[in-house]
Amino acid sequence: MKREGQVWIRIFPDKPITKKPAEVRMGKGKGAPEYWVAVVKPGTIMFEATGVDLATGMEALRLAAQKLPVRTKFVVRRDYQEQGEE
Repeated sequence: MKREGQVWIRIFPDKPITKKPAEVRMGKGKGAPEYWVAVVKPGTIMFEATGVDLATGMEALRLAAQKLPVRTKFVVRRDYQEQGEE
């Protein structure tokens, strides 16, 4: 997509994962937050792109999907129209 169009990430990591330090005895409360995760259920839209033609958007999101550890599907809005066909 280079410098044209916009991409939104539609999920947000809002769940903290805590961990206690190594070699610490049991008890004494919960550990400190180690990192944050996002719970993504099936059917959730993860990325959204606009401002580019359909072929460029599909290629960009295909390359992004290859880096994810889950199966993905490309969805086009029902009211989508190319820029020249109105």
